Amino acid sequence: MLSIRNLGFSIGGKPLFEGASATIPHGHRVGLVGRNGAGKSTLFKLIRGEYTPQEGEIDIHPHTRIGWVAQEAPGGSESLIDTVLAGDSERAALLAELENDPPPERIADIHARLDVLGAHSAEGRAVAILTGLGFPPEAQKRPCADFSGGWRMRIAIAAALFATPDLLLLDEPTNHLDLEATMWLDGYLGRYPHSLIIISHDRGILNRAVNHILHLHNRRLDLYGGPFDTFLRLRAEKLQQLEKQAEKTARQRAHLQAFVDRFRYKATKAKQAQSRLKMLEKLQPVVIDADEAPPRFAFPEPDSLPPPLFSCEKVSVGYVPGKPVLRHVSLRLDMDDRIALLGANGNGKSTFARLIAGELEAEGGTLSRHPKMRIGYFAQHQLEQLDPAESAYRTLARLAPREQPEKLRALLGGFGFAQEKADLPILQLSGGEKARLVMCLLSRIRPHLLILDEPTNHLDIESREALIEALNAYRGAVVLISHDEHLVSLVADRLYLVAEGTIRRFNGDMQEYRSLILDRGRESRPARQGADNSDQGKRGGNAAQRRRRLAPLRQAARDAERRLEKLMAENAMLDEELADPALYADRKADVPALRKRKAALADEIAAAEEAWLRALEAVEAVESEAGP
Repeated sequence: MLSIRNLGFSIGGKPLFEGASATIPHGHRVGLVGRNGAGKSTLFKLIRGEYTPQEGEIDIHPHTRIGWVAQEAPGGSESLIDTVLAGDSERAALLAELENDPPPERIADIHARLDVLGAHSAEGRAVAILTGLGFPPEAQKRPCADFSGGWRMRIAIAAALFATPDLLLLDEPTNHLDLEATMWLDGYLGRYPHSLIIISHDRGILNRAVNHILHLHNRRLDLYGGPFDTFLRLRAEKLQQLEKQAEKTARQRAHLQAFVDRFRYKATKAKQAQSRLKMLEKLQPVVIDADEAPPRFAFPEPDSLPPPLFSCEKVSVGYVPGKPVLRHVSLRLDMDDRIALLGANGNGKSTFARLIAGELEAEGGTLSRHPKMRIGYFAQHQLEQLDPAESAYRTLARLAPREQPEKLRALLGGFGFAQEKADLPILQLSGGEKARLVMCLLSRIRPHLLILDEPTNHLDIESREALIEALNAYRGAVVLISHDEHLVSLVADRLYLVAEGTIRRFNGDMQEYRSLILDRGRESRPARQGADNSDQGKRGGNAAQRRRRLAPLRQAARDAERRLEKLMAENAMLDEELADPALYADRKADVPALRKRKAALADEIAAAEEAWLRALEAVEAVESEAGP
């Protein structure tokens, strides 16, 4: 379907592709990955014909319908459902032709083509797509102009999906979605009937929706079979093989060079030396792709505060007095808490984040914040508020005028800003670099609590992994709102569902939440008749029973693991303290108590490990039960 041969292309003197080649057969669902700025979006423009290759060529099978998400979100008076139905331009043109009384011989052709396009089920498909992307049926009849920019982009995504082109190009579609819509989308794309190429930094979509990975690196393209995790393994194996080959080639070159150096001027060995010299010229060194330095995040450690950092009891909060968005909310945060807020956009996640941050006042109930608590609050609008003419260093220096320059440079370095990058105008930074800068700025106060509202929208996969590592090393509390399921799974240890005007603890993990969301989607589809539907109901009922049994077992396993981690951390701190010579010089009286605690910790750690293993075995026992 799509063939890229020896592609060469530069923008502003910067080469993005040099001798890049790849072939995408029909029916492949491909994830296009690579560092930010590598040229992924440019490749889409080349495929669509917006740019012309400067070298090489891109061949697409004739009559291939290419679809993508329009850059301008629909905002007119047309209803959502009509806008999506119009997304299939061929269907719309055929229907318009029918209304203009075509010749009788043409009518049959039109109806035949409409049958191929599935026109009889078009409205049902459009409704299902809009519902999956978060629009309830009553909203689908409203005009597009009623919705904000982010929701309008969902309409544009729905229109592109509905058209079902032969080749669908999607560029970071989840940036406009919440977690629930993202879960629906990766399931939909995983069943897409034609070819698909998606640019995404969402590891969940790259593992569930695609069956190939196209890797753009060093201005070349490599196609790997399998989802993203398989790509990582194959890529690591490839690099390992290249390293071994490079070592072997280096040894061969050294051996040949030694012979040449020794015998090239001896008459009896001159021919052999010349022969080896020619072999040496042919034996080129193996070049291993040098990946760029990985991005960095380093949240400074805050001083400890006694619990709780924040607590509220039966609190209501909103923007208009007497019209709360959330009611009867009770929640507590301590220094070691990692919580994630789940729920569709518009349900109040950001509202609650602003309440915690002190940007909104509570209506009723009781609320308390530790008077010495410092909060770092990350939100997407902060990227737009950066002064584009100012450098990262000048921005930080302006916010922290009393700090020494070397300390400011060190803080910027902890977020990947070396001196050259730190002195560039913010205008020249990528979206991911701006996001890292905002996190750096909020870190200058050494916050006890980080509130992160969609922190990954501009981050590539490597940056997301670095953020996960930094958050897990951070010693303060974290409140996380994110559509990145991978991030939530690896960072949060408590989940709260924001829905129906309040916040409740979700007693399960992200796998169970995904099952809940997808089950709701299946329930909203028309039921099939007969025994098949009955069997499906039985399977769903048994699955639901297993999930209910698993929820408390998984929670017990997480609690046991968390306790074990705390004990291990305390043990490591004790080891460090007991190894400090200053302890025996200045605090000799404390040594017996510390050693006593060390001995007690050994028993507690052993018991915690046993409890954790028992909890895991209980989970595995239920998970291994065969379904009906």
